Amino acid sequence: MAAVNEHAGLDEPEAPTLFLEFHGGPEAVAEQVASVREIAAGNGGGDFAWTATTEERNALWRARHNAYFAVRALRPGTRAQVTDVCVPVAELAGCIAETARDARELPFPAALVGHAADGNFHWICPVDMESEAERAALQRFVDRMVERAIAAGGTCTGEHGIGMGKREHLLTQAGPGAVAAMRALKHALDPAGLLNPGKVLPD
Repeated sequence: MAAVNEHAGLDEPEAPTLFLEFHGGPEAVAEQVASVREIAAGNGGGDFAWTATTEERNALWRARHNAYFAVRALRPGTRAQVTDVCVPVAELAGCIAETARDARELPFPAALVGHAADGNFHWICPVDMESEAERAALQRFVDRMVERAIAAGGTCTGEHGIGMGKREHLLTQAGPGAVAAMRALKHALDPAGLLNPGKVLPD
């Protein structure tokens, strides 16, 4: 939130923050807001603020959507690395808390954003890619997060894809038989290996 405030010119509390969006008629929305306010207060939540104006709502969402750029601005000259996992919602709080403990040990800042309703959370890490130590620290951090997510019944990625960085984790998650089936489908649809060569399903 500190990075977002600085980048977007906002003045939001610099604390773990949950954004909620309510839909429906005015009475239905007011009822939902009252329920959530009560739940938040009963679980140690901080100030509960809400707005019904389009302008203020858009400002908050704009800040969220620019989180990547806000975090990157914390360390000019570095490259922001984004990684994510997805876990059952019942496991979300525990996985985030444990991963946040790991993040505090990193030699660079790490910012958490996510989609609480579907158990998907991301970390944005501005890493000096010229530093072998920082790259190794990032890899250890990602490995631990992924292992934790899979152990919790989740998946090694929620929406960023496997790419090259999580190929081994896909094997751990799905097993060699499933990956072999995926590879066979890939070869059937792309026999010349033109689509994303070397990614996801290496030979």
